Amino acid sequence: MRRYRDARNLTASTTEETKPHRITEEEKGSWHGWIEAGFKTLKREVSLELNIPVPDSFSATLPIIVPDLMRMEKKTSFGDLLFFDLETTGLSGGAGTIAFLAAFGRFAKRGGNAGLVVTQYLLLDYPGESDFIERVAGEFAASPPPLVVTYNGKSFDSQILKNRCLMNGMTPPEYFHADLLHPARRLWKRMLPDCSQSTIEVSILGLDRTGDVPGALAPEIWFSFLRGGDNAELLSICDHNVKDIIGLASLFLAMARIAADPFGSRERFRFDGEALALLWRKALKRNPLLFGNKEKKTGEALLRNAQLHGSPLAALILAKDAEWRLKDYTLALEYTDFALASQEISEELRENLLRRRRRLKRKEE
Repeated sequence: MRRYRDARNLTASTTEETKPHRITEEEKGSWHGWIEAGFKTLKREVSLELNIPVPDSFSATLPIIVPDLMRMEKKTSFGDLLFFDLETTGLSGGAGTIAFLAAFGRFAKRGGNAGLVVTQYLLLDYPGESDFIERVAGEFAASPPPLVVTYNGKSFDSQILKNRCLMNGMTPPEYFHADLLHPARRLWKRMLPDCSQSTIEVSILGLDRTGDVPGALAPEIWFSFLRGGDNAELLSICDHNVKDIIGLASLFLAMARIAADPFGSRERFRFDGEALALLWRKALKRNPLLFGNKEKKTGEALLRNAQLHGSPLAALILAKDAEWRLKDYTLALEYTDFALASQEISEELRENLLRRRRRLKRKEE
């Protein structure tokens, strides 16, 4: 039976067979900022500033925007977060796909401000994968486990990491996982041509990715490096990987701002007001004990705002609330008529609204 090593307890020990890749004097100029971290494995750290302020604490309403946080037993804090992204040799999750570059981002206090520290690990050739995966898996070691934040990482990055740990005889690390892909789609899919991370970064967050090497070229560039040894393009992919972490952290901060102040942040982040109102209501209905009167009033205000901006679904919810909770049939009828006036409702919904209108007219009499 195959024995697995626990990647959470690994150290950087080496043997004669797996001694670290040594950067020669000739190579030092081309690998500026990188250090040896294992056999055929390099590491670097980059400290950065962000264009969105990092708060000292996050609002209790953040799980409304990022539902994965609902299962956290405590409120998300500054030090819990670990932003994670991989570059791989392909887009499939099969055994033939390996990760050759990993980036981790952590918020760090510097004086009175908070910035981002990005740690990267780079695999220089296939024989070094075991050391590379050990170092990558070791970044997740914390007690309690960190809150790992990704973009489509549940379907891709975490699966690749799990597969490569098992292929190298290691126990995959355990952690809480918050994926920002689906929250981003809820907030922006009707406003943007697509919901790729880079599109949201440029169109919503105002980040500049001019001159950035497309991530789709990463496999070809790594294979080219293996064949020829020229690292110029490979370093460009490493910089692209850093930008992905900056964008991921910025996106999380934007969602935190929206959750904390939906009305005050709307001009800055241009989100779908109807989608947020419906998401807010859904979260409060599913988890009523987690939120108080303040959150409920914000949810009602979001619905009214969405209705005023033409949302028939918001109008329908307000009509239901006016009829059954407030017993205000005249108000319920006004909201129902508003929804009926929309040209965007389906025939099924129109029939439902017409039945509601007839019932409300009888109640009004």
